[in-house]
Amino acid sequence: MPGIMDIKRRIGSVKSTQKITRAMKLVAASKLRRAQESIEQARPYALRMRSLVNNLASRAELDLHPLLHPGADEGVELIVFSSDRGLCGAFNSTIVNAALRSIREEFDGREVQLTIVGRKGNELLRTRYERIGETYSGVLDGSLMDTAGKIVRQVAEPFTQGETGEVYCLYNEFKSAIAQPVVLERILPFEPTPVAEGVATVDYVYEPSQTGVYEALLWKHLQIQMHRILNEAAASEHGARMTAMESATSNASDMIERLTLKFNRARQDAITTELIEVVSGAEAL
Repeated sequence: MPGIMDIKRRIGSVKSTQKITRAMKLVAASKLRRAQESIEQARPYALRMRSLVNNLASRAELDLHPLLHPGADEGVELIVFSSDRGLCGAFNSTIVNAALRSIREEFDGREVQLTIVGRKGNELLRTRYERIGETYSGVLDGSLMDTAGKIVRQVAEPFTQGETGEVYCLYNEFKSAIAQPVVLERILPFEPTPVAEGVATVDYVYEPSQTGVYEALLWKHLQIQMHRILNEAAASEHGARMTAMESATSNASDMIERLTLKFNRARQDAITTELIEVVSGAEAL
């Protein structure tokens, strides 16, 4: 009988856990819908802005603006985007392993400093890598445009001063709730669109001045791209959490079925044992 009570308590415990995972799945699904709408709105503008800036950069002199200069240093700034909370499957471990792999393979022999967005990424990387600069936590639930501006100013200043050669972003690109591939994207220096051979280059008329237009446009471009990447990371996190909670809910259902079967067998064995004891006692009399 004590064994039966233990099984019954385990069934109750798993059912309680299942209620939590089901609720977390519904919350993640709700947040995913909003995040998906945001990324679908941000992508077209960001991609068009990138095309425009690359097109302009191919016509500009490199000394026109500090952001147009190629990196003067071999150092690399790598911005890693993770989540602030767990219970999202392998989302954080995947991005952390990708960051360490990029440091070993993509940037082998170069000095890499990390900027980490997300508390979980900070916790996992601090024990495995030494050169960590700025960290941001609790930003994916706030104003992403304001956060994008802060990150851009923090990473672009060393680049304009020649302290950093390149700036990369490592993030999960949102495809669907079950597909968020890791992407390594360079945001500085700019990659001008090559002009095809034999095609005459035509410049624009700049108002109020060429320097003023580039000053406003280049910084705006960086902020828009960072805003898009933050939206990608947020949508990917919610998709990964929804998938993980759906899997946990399904596993809880399977466990409840197995425990219920085990409970019924144990109860049947107990009843059979009691009947045998009753019959044996009657025969003894």
